[in-house]
Amino acid sequence: MSTDGFTTCLWFDGTAEEAAHFYVSLFKNSRIGAVTHYPEGSYQPAGTVLTVDFTANGQKFVALNGGPQFRFNEAVSFQISCENQDEVDHYWAKLTEGGGEEGPCGWLKDRFGVSWQVVPIRLEEMFRDPDPEKVARANKAMMAMHKLDIAALELAYAGK
Repeated sequence: MSTDGFTTCLWFDGTAEEAAHFYVSLFKNSRIGAVTHYPEGSYQPAGTVLTVDFTANGQKFVALNGGPQFRFNEAVSFQISCENQDEVDHYWAKLTEGGGEEGPCGWLKDRFGVSWQVVPIRLEEMFRDPDPEKVARANKAMMAMHKLDIAALELAYAGK
């Protein structure tokens, strides 16, 4: 087995190349790698993009144009840990633009149907607090939100 870690394969229905370019545009330390095409006599027309290797935020992916058989769902999501509200706002806006869908508690689906969690690092810290009442207040506030609002979470956490 390679010691280079794992590569996540994302199954698309004809939008693999568009999705790969979109994800590479969002994150630092990202690039497009090899692109392969279906040969003659394949499942898709010859020359159609089969796979796109790409790296997003240092993570390896392959986008596969596999067809309509499988769809993304929330059972798998990618979590973005954000330093501040500006980062939360940035990723939320970019990932929901062009047909993405807002979800509860910091979750969303991008226009390709991939699920994401846009989470402030501060919320992760709140949830690790040994005081269960503070954690419960932060959790209750989070459960009422779509895009997470750090200032509102801080107020709830503090009991205000």
